[in-house]
Amino acid sequence: MGTSCDLTLLGGDDALLDRAVARVEELEARWSRFRPTSELLRLHEHPGRPVVVSDDTFAVLELAVTAWRDTGGAFDPTVHDAVLAAGYTTDFASLPDDGGPVRAAPPAPGLDAVHLDPLVRAVTLPPGVHLDLGGIGKGRAADLVATELLASGARGVCLSMGGDARLTGEAPATGWIVAVEEMPGARLGLTRGGIATGARTRRRWRRGGAELRHLIDPRTGRPAPGAGRAVTVIAGTAAEAEVLAKALYLLGPATGGALLERHGATGVVVDDAGEAHPLPGFADYLL
Repeated sequence: MGTSCDLTLLGGDDALLDRAVARVEELEARWSRFRPTSELLRLHEHPGRPVVVSDDTFAVLELAVTAWRDTGGAFDPTVHDAVLAAGYTTDFASLPDDGGPVRAAPPAPGLDAVHLDPLVRAVTLPPGVHLDLGGIGKGRAADLVATELLASGARGVCLSMGGDARLTGEAPATGWIVAVEEMPGARLGLTRGGIATGARTRRRWRRGGAELRHLIDPRTGRPAPGAGRAVTVIAGTAAEAEVLAKALYLLGPATGGALLERHGATGVVVDDAGEAHPLPGFADYLL
């Protein structure tokens, strides 16, 4: 998933830390587009044919399809080919300082023709449809591992996968205190739930002399200018926060904000001048 993992536990022992590391590695091995043996790449290698996958992979794909429909395509993991066309072809740490010219990419094909068979956990990707699970994969991994650690003896868990965080169980006496990217000095106090940030200041690289970003607009296949330079969303789970952050970034505070309200979520948009524009309810979390 091309990111780092930060974990804080209340209660439990070192065995839980080892379990968390192993579980994150297991999910990375299944969902990474950078590992040739991953289940994701196995799906890509068999277009038009059903491929039986693990429970974890089937569940994250079900989430992705539901999120794609719910956001009207604003969240769309079929931007995979557009991400490659923009030059993000290897793990971010290995990208060259400035690669060749950017290749043109069509709009993302969407998930409408992806077939999921829950009876046998089989997934069929149509020819030409390839997935990048980096975003929802991080959120889903945070949700899975956090809830499993809680069930295994931790009293409270704060698990962040590259900024997609899940807080569950007992919170510290002060609550979980989370910094807000692009809002210097701003801190949020939460007891549980999920939080995610999308920012065009992250994961930038150059191709053909132009600066590019990993946040792709599925409608164009090009890096998205977005509603501002960063958005942060608070929701019930990390996966939900990740999906809604993508939607808020692409759709803006009016349309995206209405979507968040429908989900009982809230967030903030930080514009290009660095000014924060909180949605209703966000200020309740500010310390």
